Amino acid sequence: METSGDSEQDGVTTFERTVAETIREHRLIASGERIGVAVSGGKDSTALLYVLHKLGYDVEALTVDVEIGCYTKENLKNIEKVCKSLNVPLHVISYREHFGGSVCYVKSVLDGKGHNFTSCTLCGVPRRYLLNRAARELGVSKIALGHNLDDEAQAVLMNLFRNRMDLNARLGPLPGGSGDPRFIPRIKPLYFIPEKTVAEYSKAMDFPVHYGRCPCSADASRNLMRKFLEAADPVIARRVVDGLLAGLPALRARFKGGPIGSCERCGEPSSTSSCRTCQLLDLLYGESPLVQQHSSA
Repeated sequence: METSGDSEQDGVTTFERTVAETIREHRLIASGERIGVAVSGGKDSTALLYVLHKLGYDVEALTVDVEIGCYTKENLKNIEKVCKSLNVPLHVISYREHFGGSVCYVKSVLDGKGHNFTSCTLCGVPRRYLLNRAARELGVSKIALGHNLDDEAQAVLMNLFRNRMDLNARLGPLPGGSGDPRFIPRIKPLYFIPEKTVAEYSKAMDFPVHYGRCPCSADASRNLMRKFLEAADPVIARRVVDGLLAGLPALRARFKGGPIGSCERCGEPSSTSSCRTCQLLDLLYGESPLVQQHSSA
């Protein structure tokens, strides 16, 4: 008779095998590549870092400290423990150092100026900017993200309801990019694993992680899609993702972009004269502090 311990071990083995198969079938990592893993201290990115390391890939961890009170402070301590136990380098990038304050401070100032951005926008846009720049400076080949099956299904539906099929064209286990070498390619090795399964794996491995959601995420429109999928049949998320993958080649052909230029403010790659991060910081300070950083570089 199968014991609970046997069942748990089977779940661990299946999880790790699914990650390995996803990497192989979608050619996410080539031999000899060094991978930067974007970590937050949460279950998804911690599980991803652990599995990639266990599978023998050359990994380094990157995290952006956005200083959301005790939440990110505890997450940072946790990911430091994990990286130390795995002997994996951890690179901590300070949001405050680059943008003059925590994400909560930036939101409060912009709110006071009448600019109503969500916390997720003010966290996500600059964080992606900083991760790309740090990864390029470190010389890693790709950035591995802890996005799971539910994350991808939510993104597909959000873009669909907003009529932003151009954004869906950028999704997938190996998201479509511009081809510009200044953009470090992203990969999603947890692509076919439901969030519930990631949590079960994390608990089985006894990772030191906080399982609650970010306290600033309550205003995220993603929550609507999350609640919808949670109330639906569990197979719906997989069907949404499978539908995306079936149509992805046509979507990418339709929305194939032209050459990427440079942000006139900070010099980073941008399809417009001013990148989204500098646009946000111009609203905050009148002139993005990244301009000074670019000028003195």
